[in-house]
Amino acid sequence: MSIEPALLEIFACPACHAPLREDEAADELVCTSDACGLAYPVRDGIPVLLVDEARRPA
Repeated sequence: MSIEPALLEIFACPACHAPLREDEAADELVCTSDACGLAYPVRDGIPVLLVDEARRPA
């Protein structure tokens, strides 16, 4: 997975609006907020930025 850097700059967490960071090992975009921390899946190179599809990392 490799999200275009320009897109990653404008993506934000739908739940709290914090920036997202790429976790290539898990194929996820992870919220950078300590309070939120939701992880959004990337399927077939497409980020699924739906709160219902996100998971809370352990």
